[in-house]
Amino acid sequence: MRRLLFLLTLVLTLGIFLAACGSSEEGGSSDSEGSGSDSESQEEGSGEGGNEDFSVAMVTDTGGVDDKSFNQSAWEGLQAFGEANGLEEGEGFDYAQSESDADYTTNLNRLVREEYNLIFGIGFLLQPDVEKVASQFPETNFALVDAVAEGDNVASITFKEHQGSFLAGVAAAHKTQSDHVGFVGGVDSELINKFESGFRAGAKTVNPDIQIDVQYAESFNSADQGKLIASNMYSQGADVIYHAAGGTGNGVFSEAKDRVRGGDEEVWVIGVDRDQHDEGAIGDTNVTLTSMVKRVDLAVQDVSKQAMNGEFPAGEVVEYGLEDDGVSLARTNEEAMTEEIVSAVEEWKQKIIDGEVEAPQTRDAAEEYINSL
Repeated sequence: MRRLLFLLTLVLTLGIFLAACGSSEEGGSSDSEGSGSDSESQEEGSGEGGNEDFSVAMVTDTGGVDDKSFNQSAWEGLQAFGEANGLEEGEGFDYAQSESDADYTTNLNRLVREEYNLIFGIGFLLQPDVEKVASQFPETNFALVDAVAEGDNVASITFKEHQGSFLAGVAAAHKTQSDHVGFVGGVDSELINKFESGFRAGAKTVNPDIQIDVQYAESFNSADQGKLIASNMYSQGADVIYHAAGGTGNGVFSEAKDRVRGGDEEVWVIGVDRDQHDEGAIGDTNVTLTSMVKRVDLAVQDVSKQAMNGEFPAGEVVEYGLEDDGVSLARTNEEAMTEEIVSAVEEWKQKIIDGEVEAPQTRDAAEEYINSL
């Protein structure tokens, strides 16, 4: 009996000892893993490798992710951000394509459900939908490109398109042989009026007597309409057309290439948003004079990086212009963009940056500026 009690006591003592050791080892392992996780998290948040826990997505407007313009530039920026930070497409970053205006809210809500940390709305047409969805999901960050949206969890990304468009007007006025140029807009709106106003002011600055045709397609996704408008403008004597029309602008390029391909006619297109030099290629020649490049790609990368690092500009308006290369004029077509044109563009660019000239943003301001010349 005494031996049985001794063995029982020994077993209980050994069990308590082993349990204590196990508890100590588990606690030590947990502390070690916690420290390692915190360290890794800090390294990911501050290092160039990015943060695998961060995710970002965008909703296109109806122009689509391959519009060779605005949406495509934004998607290229998101892809570059994902690659730089080790994120996988479809998980760490992605996009939702909108076939119609009715898709905006649906796409935004889907990306929220998929728990993306930051969601971009690409284009001013998404403003009411971004504001609505952002108010319903205050824990998610949103960014609207090309308009100012209300919301404590929304960053508004804007550009000084009027500045870049002023330089496009300078280039067009120097290039035209007929003293007749054109502007094709997508939707007649406050935003696209900035492109029109800056372009008209820049062209008139070089030649107050220059003729400028202006027409809107009322669509960012109608290449056929863009081609028809361009056909009429070229037929009436314009030899340089600047478009700010998204996918509709593809029709402008198509018409210009048809005319150059079909004879001795020399006509030009000024692209928009991204360098559209490739869109003007016809064998060994190219109808793209230049492009008013709006660095939507860099803006998307910049704001995404801020959000990933815990510095998201919530409730703020972030604006990009000539002074920070947020807008610029492409020089890819070195043969068409002669030294004379480049020199003139640089001269007026510096005057705008220095504040000697204020490029107009509205039609009223453009009229006032033109009348003062």
